[in-house]
Order: sequence, then structure tokens, then C-alpha cells
Amino acid sequence: MIVHFVLYVRDQAASARFYSRALATEPRLDVPGMTEFAIGDAVLGLMPEAGIRRLLGDSIGDPASARVAPRAEIYLVIDDPVAFVARATDAGGRVLSPLAPRDWGHDAAYVADPDGHVVAFARVSR
Repeated sequence: MIVHFVLYVRDQAASARFYSRALATEPRLDVPGMTEFAIGDAVLGLMPEAGIRRLLGDSIGDPASARVAPRAEIYLVIDDPVAFVARATDAGGRVLSPLAPRDWGHDAAYVADPDGHVVAFARVSR
């Protein structure tokens, strides 16, 4: 099984640039309507808000109007979260919570991407 997580984004090209820089990798797919990054055994997809509106119509509402508060996060356990946070902020992300020990045994930092999606960069606590 390969899991795909798809974020609905305002500007596909801008989001692709952000994730390319933050993740230090190039997309495995970059076509109009979808950009995909391989992340371990999972895939992170970026789809323009207009694309999901075309696919689903009015059945779920307009994702562009749902920018109130995050309801999910991407949580990446990596070797060097400091480097990932630095790249993410250099690419336009905003630190929501700096790298700190967390109760569940990780050191984690939280960053908002340009669309406000929450991305956590974590490592097992030392």
C-alpha cells in the first residue's frame, strides 16, 4: 500500500517551490493540476483548489473559503529537523512552534506552509 496525502493549495507552482526547498527534493510528478513528492513510502500531493472544485463540484464546498484553522498536519520524522525548519522558513514558511521536546518522545517543530497547512519536523528525542 502506498498512501497519498493531498493538500489543496492556492498556487500549485508556489507550493511546489516551497515543498521542493523545504524537503530538499524535486517532485516525482509535476503536471497541471498535481504535483507529487515521494516521502518515504508515502506521497505528498499538491492540487490547486480549483482542481478539487472541478472534481467534486459543490458537494464539499469551496476549499478556498475553508482557511479558518488547520484541521490536520503533516508530521515528518527525520534525522535533522533543524535543517528542514531552516529550509522551510527560507522558502516562506512560518514557525508556529520551535523545536522542543514533546511528551510523546520526539523533538518537534511546527511550521505553517504558505497556505497555512501545518508541517511538523521531528526526530526521536535523544
